Amino acid sequence: MGRVVERVAVLGLGRSGDAVVRWALERPDTSPSDVAVFVEHDNPRLSATAEILRAQGVRVELGVETVPDEGWDLVVASPGISPSRPLMRSASRLGVPVISELELAYRHSVAPFVAVTGTNGKTTTTALVTHLLRTDGLDAVSVGNIGVPAIAVAPTTGADAIVVAECSSFQLALTLDFHPRVALLLNVTPDHIDWHGSLEEYAADKAKVFANLGAGDVAIIDVDDPGSAEWVEPVVDRGVRVVRVGLSGGDARVEDGMLVVDAGEGDVRLVRVVELLIRGVHNVSNALAAATAALLMGAAPDSVRAGLRSFEPIEHRLDPVGTVDGVEYVNDSKATNPDAVMKALTAFGTAPLLVLLGGRNKGNDFLPLAEACATRCRLAVLYGESRPELEVAFEAASAPFLVTDTMLGALTLASESAHPGDVVLLSPACASFDEFSDYEERGRHFADAVVRLSGEGR
Repeated sequence: MGRVVERVAVLGLGRSGDAVVRWALERPDTSPSDVAVFVEHDNPRLSATAEILRAQGVRVELGVETVPDEGWDLVVASPGISPSRPLMRSASRLGVPVISELELAYRHSVAPFVAVTGTNGKTTTTALVTHLLRTDGLDAVSVGNIGVPAIAVAPTTGADAIVVAECSSFQLALTLDFHPRVALLLNVTPDHIDWHGSLEEYAADKAKVFANLGAGDVAIIDVDDPGSAEWVEPVVDRGVRVVRVGLSGGDARVEDGMLVVDAGEGDVRLVRVVELLIRGVHNVSNALAAATAALLMGAAPDSVRAGLRSFEPIEHRLDPVGTVDGVEYVNDSKATNPDAVMKALTAFGTAPLLVLLGGRNKGNDFLPLAEACATRCRLAVLYGESRPELEVAFEAASAPFLVTDTMLGALTLASESAHPGDVVLLSPACASFDEFSDYEERGRHFADAVVRLSGEGR
């Protein structure tokens, strides 16, 4: 690894693109004049960031659709830029590698990687793997979609540490050499169809997490999910060992209420399902996958047991944010597709649910979600850019709903309709970009509003 890159074109200037530029500026063999940034959009935030970088000698062009052919050694593309965008099409014609920031980080790292991907559950599972390793005293760091770009951390992480990477389909689509020691595929359900073009392309990009695995590496695949289970045979056929996660019949499974994992050296009985602090059947599967990865990376069973018992819900993912007048409010803002919401609906036993749904659709069909809400939810409040699509689905499913314009308006309607013992769940099934900069901002606004409810009473 540690390749010398002389001239780098960076596409996009969000969290990922900015991290790539700062990595390049810190390299002794790269001068600011060897780094250029190209962005299709222009707004005050981008302009402010661009001025800071220009003051350091970096070329930044905003509002452009073409990457000039100027002898670039490498193009690093931000994950939000679809392959269909003019800037990406332009870059693909240059005849040089177009890679993701994840791929760049791997190329310049010496630490082993654990890679976690799937439509849903990535963040929780990545955080849990890291928590289990750290509970054992191992040096582990979480990177990727979980918040810290891999390029900001992985190149300076030593060979005796472990990088646990949450890998999006966008990042994996632009990998070439990426080779984790352990790779987890949690599930594959419709999402980001607008970016990938089809469910088949989306699934294939997810499965690129296995592309470079060989003898000595391990793939952990959830076989309860049909979308991920179909990759078991192709991976096995390449000579890669697969550990199957299946609640009732996998190598990692549940027996008599106990999490049991066979990672290759016989069954290890861990903890009872009721000891987990994270809610939902899907999180039992996530815990099995994470425990398997931790055991494979050297964590002792006792440490894994302790870590499973102590791991708490992460922010924005089935995260309890308060109880007001006997009504529990839960922030699940990271549920940005229908499948994530349907999994969340299983997490509250028989408590009546009022769910807040809305935002920007990513090419998904809402009818299965509406049908699930018809049987599980007392009420749905629909809002945002996708409200008309949601209304059509909920009417077709004869599911009860109210409508409003904004997420905070939806919270107000739900709080006015809720009774003691109910759960008000923000689990939007959509991206946040019609109203917020990201799901984190959406979740924080929800949590802050619940605090205000607590102070004011309903």
